[in-house]
Amino acid sequence: MAKNTLQNLLSKSRKAIQDFNLIQDGDKIAIGLSGGKDSMALLHVLSTYRRFSPEKFELMAICLQMGGADNSSLHELCKELDVEFHEIPTDIKEVVFDVRQEKNPCSLCAKMRRGALNDYAVKFGCNKVALGHHKDDALETFLMSMFYEGRVSTFSPKSYLDRTGLTVIRPMVYVEEYLIKKTAEEMDFKIVKNPCPADGNTKRQYIKELIARLQDEMPDFKKNMFIAMNNPEQCFLWDKEKLKDVHFSR
Repeated sequence: MAKNTLQNLLSKSRKAIQDFNLIQDGDKIAIGLSGGKDSMALLHVLSTYRRFSPEKFELMAICLQMGGADNSSLHELCKELDVEFHEIPTDIKEVVFDVRQEKNPCSLCAKMRRGALNDYAVKFGCNKVALGHHKDDALETFLMSMFYEGRVSTFSPKSYLDRTGLTVIRPMVYVEEYLIKKTAEEMDFKIVKNPCPADGNTKRQYIKELIARLQDEMPDFKKNMFIAMNNPEQCFLWDKEKLKDVHFSR
């Protein structure tokens, strides 16, 4: 059963990889591995996809140590999957909570983690960074942008970063979170507890719970929101043809 569930994730991710031209021959891809269910699912998906992919590419995993987390299970998993692993100590948690004492820490923390991950990916010779964002993350970001920023926006399946020369890819943008949770349970992922003091008490968590309530009341809510996000006559934030032509340097 676990194998079938992972196969479902792999099938949806493969479609996204093909739709948005996410992986090419010769890529060296760094996976941002936090120890949560999403990044661990991405690690399994890409390490499996690598075995039969028509494109030949390299994989490595980078974990930013935020302090207080036991990442020994990640070392073991990467060894089992034959993926190079780097655990990088950081002072991000101290800067955000002790030095800056941020009341709304998520934005600064995310920015610092992205910056550190990208810098180390470049240091290790990677040309791409893969993140474990999924379909529900995209919908949550879509609503958060409208509610808190007054913008119609969400993250892209593929983005080129001029400053670093990296391309950021999100192969699981077609994967629903419940499938990841099911896979994590069936494959017995050794989840690393999030050491963040704000975990579970954020704007994103509020939006996640709001979407769940609206989905209960309107069974087509998430499906219709995803259709609206991809409507070619209105906004179509994920333009397949344009994203296929996003260029990057090696």
